[in-house]
Amino acid sequence: MRIVFMGTPAFAVASLNELVAASHAVVGVFSQPDKPVGRHHNKLQPTPVKECAWSHDIPVFQPEKLRDGAALSILKELEPELIVVAAYGRILPDDILSLPPKGCINVHSSLLPKYRGSAPINWAILNGERRTGVTIMHMAAELDAGDIILQRATSIGTTEDAASLYNRLAQMGGELLVEAVAQIEAGTASRIPQDHEQATQAPMLSKTLSPVDWNRSAREICNQIRGLYPWPGASTTAITGEPMKLWEAQVVEQYTDTLPGTVIAAAWGGIDVACGDGQVLRILELQAPGKKRMSAAAYLAGNPIQV
Repeated sequence: MRIVFMGTPAFAVASLNELVAASHAVVGVFSQPDKPVGRHHNKLQPTPVKECAWSHDIPVFQPEKLRDGAALSILKELEPELIVVAAYGRILPDDILSLPPKGCINVHSSLLPKYRGSAPINWAILNGERRTGVTIMHMAAELDAGDIILQRATSIGTTEDAASLYNRLAQMGGELLVEAVAQIEAGTASRIPQDHEQATQAPMLSKTLSPVDWNRSAREICNQIRGLYPWPGASTTAITGEPMKLWEAQVVEQYTDTLPGTVIAAAWGGIDVACGDGQVLRILELQAPGKKRMSAAAYLAGNPIQV
């Protein structure tokens, strides 16, 4: 099938690769403009999808806007039968949505209608979900609200962080996408309306989510650490009084009546902190200001904590 692909981050790379491997004619790729990197922001970093498209010799287009007519003109020249979107980061206007004869479809990393929005993987972990998945859907004007074609679920590991789940769902999404495109090509693709009353949101992450509230339960804080990895990361001043990033932790089957946020033990196995439910969270990896990420044992070797 003649396809235009739209995507930007690493999550979308598996979907593009799977389409190419399935011998579809991907005639063009749209990706967001390259971002400046480096100390002086004087170098542009190609997006992961752009680099992937280059490796397949696929033309890449990076319009600043989608509503000024320029993107629509490019698409008309490319004449796609289908537009596939995966984490593009832009809302498609109606004139683009209505252009391809077989429509526009999206690869979304949640079991819709739950977790509509830009950070579904993170919020699933932050909220303590035990399972999530990927959805391939027909696109509609409202964000992530289109009819469902296919879904596939997976369990979330109890210690799995957002980065690991991101990689797994990216591959799942690519594989499920190829199945959906085959059904569209055959004219057998489903259109299952979403139950909008069951919709939940997964808004963009920000650094305001980072500070740990030790009055919360140990499990909730552990989920915060896992869900905010690698960005923006969970942080606390409870351990030494200075802000630290918390990168890995585990809930300890131990109860204490100590004030939440108090360090109750600090040894080679980790730093134990009292939480609001009386349970204990053991910090396994952390990062002090100006330092590299390290194990709690390595930190304590140079920075002993008196309990």
